[in-house]
Amino acid sequence: MTPKKKKLVLADPQTQSQWFSRVREAHQTETTEDYVELIADLIGAQQEARLSDLSARLGVSHATASKVISRLKDEGYVDSEPYRSIFLTDKGWTLAQKCKERHEIVLAFLIRLGVPPDTAEFDAEGIEHHISAETLDIFRRFKG
Repeated sequence: MTPKKKKLVLADPQTQSQWFSRVREAHQTETTEDYVELIADLIGAQQEARLSDLSARLGVSHATASKVISRLKDEGYVDSEPYRSIFLTDKGWTLAQKCKERHEIVLAFLIRLGVPPDTAEFDAEGIEHHISAETLDIFRRFKG
């Protein structure tokens, strides 16, 4: 005997394409946000951010981290010189603060729901890049 299946109802194509488009946009900004937020954290914790620290903490090769830093420099988020620390520009600090606030709101919300802190930290790292401003505002209000 097979279980009775409910008929799947899809959203209209335009709505669904907007959802997928928004996810693709979030994926494009994730790397920038992860690097900028980590650079700010490293500066806060050890007064400098080095390429070797970034590659180790992000789990990427030195060459990959170097390529991303070069792109972030071109986009105006960081300043760096060969064999020197990496610094955030005003634009970089602004983005880092926005990312950190978003992360803290999501993290607090998940913990308030009863998610264990280690799991909440892991999950917040992914959710923070995909959450809408509307949902984030609801999370903010819910956390108290």
